[in-house]
Amino acid sequence: MPAPGGYNKANKNMPVQITIVEDDEDIAALVAYNLERQGWKCTLLHHGTEGWEQIRSTVPDCVILDMMLPGMDGMEILQEMKEHDATRNIPALFLTARSELDDRLEGLRLGADDYVTKPFSSKELVLRVRNLLHRANNGASRVMLQHKELCLDKITHQASLGGRNLELTAAEFKLLAYLMEHPGKVQDRYDLQHVILGHSDTTQTRALDTHIKRLRKKLGVYAECIATERGVGYVFQPLNPDSGV
Repeated sequence: MPAPGGYNKANKNMPVQITIVEDDEDIAALVAYNLERQGWKCTLLHHGTEGWEQIRSTVPDCVILDMMLPGMDGMEILQEMKEHDATRNIPALFLTARSELDDRLEGLRLGADDYVTKPFSSKELVLRVRNLLHRANNGASRVMLQHKELCLDKITHQASLGGRNLELTAAEFKLLAYLMEHPGKVQDRYDLQHVILGHSDTTQTRALDTHIKRLRKKLGVYAECIATERGVGYVFQPLNPDSGV
């Protein structure tokens, strides 16, 4: 989860990522300008459907939504966010000209974290976003592992792929989490066996292979992320950008 400053707490080398979905390009640029002055990185979308696809695929640290959008409106995007494990806990702020009480209540009912009405003060907007990031960081923060649409929550031991829950056994979850924590680094098979079985009995290496086989089957197209290093062990290799996933 994001730190209240300019960087993501989970990875201090990465700036906080904010997705802005606003069909008025001038307003979107103004919002981005003020937020990026805080050291945050903003991605701008002007169409609701494209905005949701961006949120789903990148899982940003915070989302700012206009209420009225072409394609999907802000409410529909928020509903989709709340229905998917990977996006459910992303702080969301509505930025809209619709100030009626019913609209505010509906947004809050769906799970919006804050609501700012146009015209707005840039200073107020920055403070509200900062507060959202701070609350997300100091609230029920989760230790998340993610590669594209593959997400693991190490607190709840829940795994999801494209928003769909993966039914992993405890051993499979431990194994996948351990590999994802060390991407690109080959893990010795006996070390992995110790992680999932609690011992490194060389007579039971078949158990590890069985877990790997079952895990790959459940991961579908992401199975290729778990590569075999013959004679050594296994390694988590991020999907090639050209894979189409």
